[in-house]
Amino acid sequence: MTSVAARDGKAGQMTRPAPLGRRRDLGWIGIPLVAVAGLAAYWLLPDDLALLTRIAASALFVLSLDLVLGYGGIATLGQAAMFGTGAYAAGIVAVNWNSDPFVMLAAGGLAGGLIALVTGALILHARGLTLLMLTIAVGQIVQEVANKARDWTGGSDGLSGIDPAPVLGLFRFDMFGRTSYLFALAVLVVGLVVARRIVRSPFGLACRGVKEDPLRISAIGGSPKSYLVALYGVAGVFAGVAGALTAVTSGIVGLDSAGFPWSAEALVMLVLGGTGRLYGAVIGTAAFMGIHHVLAASDPFHWMGFIGLFLIGIVLFLPGGIASGLERLGGLFRGKEDRA
Repeated sequence: MTSVAARDGKAGQMTRPAPLGRRRDLGWIGIPLVAVAGLAAYWLLPDDLALLTRIAASALFVLSLDLVLGYGGIATLGQAAMFGTGAYAAGIVAVNWNSDPFVMLAAGGLAGGLIALVTGALILHARGLTLLMLTIAVGQIVQEVANKARDWTGGSDGLSGIDPAPVLGLFRFDMFGRTSYLFALAVLVVGLVVARRIVRSPFGLACRGVKEDPLRISAIGGSPKSYLVALYGVAGVFAGVAGALTAVTSGIVGLDSAGFPWSAEALVMLVLGGTGRLYGAVIGTAAFMGIHHVLAASDPFHWMGFIGLFLIGIVLFLPGGIASGLERLGGLFRGKEDRA
């Protein structure tokens, strides 16, 4: 009996899955790697700082989508509604009241979170295709409101004249994009740290439980919809900050910031990088926008075909996204170290 139990115990230890934190975000080293890679890109690609700034702001937006889809299981194609709302809120605040970059980020995050909470409470009773259509409808409504409110948003001409004040009163946003990129990189890293704390908190674990088995959450006294609405609101804050960051670094906000194509592109980036992995949002965004930049410059008429082939290849051979391939490589190296 004892030997059997011992063997069973050892077998249980051998088959126990890797800790969730290590599977999901490469442990504690994932976020420092993003910071180091971002700083390295600053020195290695000084002529592409505008592109790198867009990648950092877009990665924060894709991260917000990962929170709702990867950790909450909420299928959405309207995440750009929160992004655009945050961008317009930041731009309006900067043009009319206060152009401090941190005030603009706060305004964008607050606006994105509010629109997410309000719309989430209305639409998250639905599931599947119905929910997907409702999220698209929300995005279309936000875009139409922005188009009609010309006195505040500039309508189809966009909101321009956004001139952010120096960061901390010291670092001006220069034409070379150095301050813009370092500011965007810092905001992205802070966003990753905060998101990691959220998904590993009791609230984050409860949201994962709702994604896996909502009936069990209901049975123990929880409210699946309340958790999902709260998570949707949190993701809206991230999307709103990303929109505000784009307004800060580009100085203009257009209707496309709340459009359906931007939501669809974000979903493609997330699939490329890997859902349910915080750093997957960064990897997918960098891969998509980097390939787009190179291919569009060399073949402006057929670059979308190459992007499509690349996406098909990732889905077929790396269903978990590029991040899953990196995890496999990391597992191989750890296995070699253990055998050594």
